[in-house]
Amino acid sequence: MFEIGGRPVGLHAAPFFIAEMSGNHNGSLDRALEIVDAIADAGAHALKIQTYTADTMTLNIPHGEFLIQDEKSLWNGRTLYDLYEEAHTPWAWHGPIFERAKQRGMLAFSTPFDKTAVDFLASFDVPCYKVASFENIDLPLIRKVASMGKPMIISTGLASLVEIAEAVDAARGAGCKDLIILKCTSTYPASPADSNLRTIPYMREVLGVEVGLSDHTLGIGCAVAAVAMGATVIEKHVTLRREDGGVDSAFSLEPHEVRLLVDETERARQAMGIVRFGATERERESLVFRRSLYVVRDIAAGEVFTSDNVRAIRPGLGLPPKHQEHITGRRAAHDIKRGTPMSWELLA
Repeated sequence: MFEIGGRPVGLHAAPFFIAEMSGNHNGSLDRALEIVDAIADAGAHALKIQTYTADTMTLNIPHGEFLIQDEKSLWNGRTLYDLYEEAHTPWAWHGPIFERAKQRGMLAFSTPFDKTAVDFLASFDVPCYKVASFENIDLPLIRKVASMGKPMIISTGLASLVEIAEAVDAARGAGCKDLIILKCTSTYPASPADSNLRTIPYMREVLGVEVGLSDHTLGIGCAVAAVAMGATVIEKHVTLRREDGGVDSAFSLEPHEVRLLVDETERARQAMGIVRFGATERERESLVFRRSLYVVRDIAAGEVFTSDNVRAIRPGLGLPPKHQEHITGRRAAHDIKRGTPMSWELLA
């Protein structure tokens, strides 16, 4: 376990929920600040944005591989440049957004997409850095981020185990001590069937790092299941209202869903508990509601116990029902009233 900005991250802490704004500000700083307030009210622990410009991401070419031509894509027909131009968070907005998050009691940080973005974020003394799935093979960028001496989060979308291990080695080799790997499926939205959450405990064991989930599925089901598999961090895209549109709105949570996710993932963590059998401390009072053996008809001294005068009923103050066969055929030591819990002392 370690801390990000004073907040514990690990199996014995509440799941760390990161609300990803991405481009859902829809080009408005006022809307961005409204999102900050809404997710703070909903209980998010951290806000994350993205730090890039269209020119640091791609080239302004309207054809070939720079044009998205996939009918299944949310962004079919858009050029990469236009998409990033619309979705990017202007660098001048970072200060107001980070300050509002701080005022509302949330941590705030970002995903840098190149070295200039890393240096820019360093001026805000962000508590950690995130490396996106599509950049997890950019080992020079990972080393640059690791050199900042802050906790790092790396998403695994598309990466093989070898590539993930290379990213982890690059981060650790450049000085990162506190590292989180997020299981991620890089489709938008993602199918639960492609989430493969059983990978989470495997990565924890093999890589020796904290592991979480960067989730692009609809709803909160995968996030809750991930916590049950050992995820200590959950990242989901957020928006004010999906109906408002935006580059990522279709698979983003609304504020009331953020509250539900925060509450239910913590319940899932608490429910995991330990391997245990028998009554818990809180269950002990309920033991009385078990069945046990009771005298159900008045019995005279010397009378034989039978299945007609001794039966298993509630409450559970008598001998356990498994002793019925040991009692049947024995004789009563003295007169016994109906409603007496059966005990060995009643036998002659």
